[in-house]
Amino acid sequence: MKIKQRLFLADDWDDYALLDSGDGHKLERFGSQTLIRPDPQAFWQPSRPVAHWSADAIFDPKSGDDDRGQWRSLSPLAPDHWTMRWNMLTFEARRTPFRHVGLFPEHSVHWRYAQELIRGSGRPVRVLNLFGHTGLMSLACAAAGADVTHLDASPKSNGFGKQNQILSGLQDRPIRWISDDAMKFVAREIRRGRKYDAIVLDPPKFGRGTKNETWRFEQDLPELLARLRMLISDMPLFVILTAYAVRLSHIALAQALASHLEGLGGEMEMGEMALPHSDDPRLLPTAICARWRTAPV
Repeated sequence: MKIKQRLFLADDWDDYALLDSGDGHKLERFGSQTLIRPDPQAFWQPSRPVAHWSADAIFDPKSGDDDRGQWRSLSPLAPDHWTMRWNMLTFEARRTPFRHVGLFPEHSVHWRYAQELIRGSGRPVRVLNLFGHTGLMSLACAAAGADVTHLDASPKSNGFGKQNQILSGLQDRPIRWISDDAMKFVAREIRRGRKYDAIVLDPPKFGRGTKNETWRFEQDLPELLARLRMLISDMPLFVILTAYAVRLSHIALAQALASHLEGLGGEMEMGEMALPHSDDPRLLPTAICARWRTAPV
């Protein structure tokens, strides 16, 4: 299997922009709103002092926890949720108690990749999207013509995904929205003999299933990858794996994935995901990833 390194740059947005970053914060435009959020990787100096940034809201984290806290509104007229668009998809952004806003803009580099491969395959494609969050990857695949199974342990996230499906006008596209523990669901799919042509995984560092099952990335990912090998069809198209906030290199991630795709040939890309600034050559790193595709015809 050929493995190559690259930078995965999400530079295909009209409705999102990284305006500035530094001193542990980032200033972003999400559609009609501008937000300030903490980001521990942004430890360089910003283009303008953070105190001079102008925004509709700022996220105040709890002491010692950048992910949890509360939003402080700086613009009384700015709503808590609003719509955004990407490449013909329409979806809702919202301020949550976990500093996230319902989407991860850096993932657009994978949404477009998946759409191009699905459309270029010229055949029916079944996609399994694990840890699918609010479903933008699922919507991107469905819009490209795939039959999608979307799984997330959070019924609330799946509910937002269904709303996004309606907002995008994709009600007639086949998407199964499932709330379940990923390991248990995959084990059942293997027993049922189900196969998928494409698999997407965006697992958290730590998570809980629907019945309080625990997920720990370094401990559970190898077993999950081993099981997924049994779900891959005889005509595989792609596998995408991303990781946030883990003590791993993208090289380790790619080699772990490759070890469970042995015999399939094809090509693997690995590297960092990043967001470009609108007026600054610097990049904001966000995650690591590895993605495999079958050899092009």
